[in-house]
Amino acid sequence: MLLAIDIGNTSTKFGVFENAVLVARQTLPTIPTLSADEIYNLAEIKQTIHAVVISSVVSELKEAYREFSNTYFDLEPFFVKTAANSNLKINYLLPETLGVDRFVAAFAALEKYGKPCIVCDFGTATTIDAVNSKSEYLGGIITPGMDTMRESLFTNTSALPLIKLRRPETVIGNSTVASIQSGIYFGYVALVDGLIERMKTELGEQPKVVATGGLAKLIAESSKQIEILDDNLMLDGLRLFYEKHLR
Repeated sequence: MLLAIDIGNTSTKFGVFENAVLVARQTLPTIPTLSADEIYNLAEIKQTIHAVVISSVVSELKEAYREFSNTYFDLEPFFVKTAANSNLKINYLLPETLGVDRFVAAFAALEKYGKPCIVCDFGTATTIDAVNSKSEYLGGIITPGMDTMRESLFTNTSALPLIKLRRPETVIGNSTVASIQSGIYFGYVALVDGLIERMKTELGEQPKVVATGGLAKLIAESSKQIEILDDNLMLDGLRLFYEKHLR
């Protein structure tokens, strides 16, 4: 079986695949100080693993995960790099500066849903990236995630509370909490839809719009642009990359 690991800034996703079937999935908080033994104890992977493929934006964890794979599965893990050869052509000013998470998400969207496509990843930061009909990754946007905005508003003010993210019933909030919820939620949906609309205009094509990440479902409830929700996009992207370029 294949073990795919997506290490993000806030959470780390583990997926065990038997061929194309995801047979086990687990999400853990990303803790940069974890040791290989701690990773193994937390992940609780019981299956027999024959290959390990990893995408990571947290450089501090690379050696711990390498040791985890070598020690417990007797396997050298493959860390996906943005510059890796794939069906996705990178048309980015400095390709080496493109985050591997953005590369994997775009590659996965291209492979699963075709071209052209726009892929949104809603995490600590939100990224929205475009792939054209020539299978070229063109770039996109990076903006603070909705939860990051919520925490920033609380941290940088003296009187505003830390609210729960939710979809308010109305845009006009009748309390401080409701006003913040509305401003963050509906403001964020407008930001996302506005950016996607501008991207479509620049592309001059009609792409499929795919969303993934922890807040994707909440945002998609009100978005007029998001068409496809895919919670396993990153894990599937790692599997597809392994099958096409590493097996």
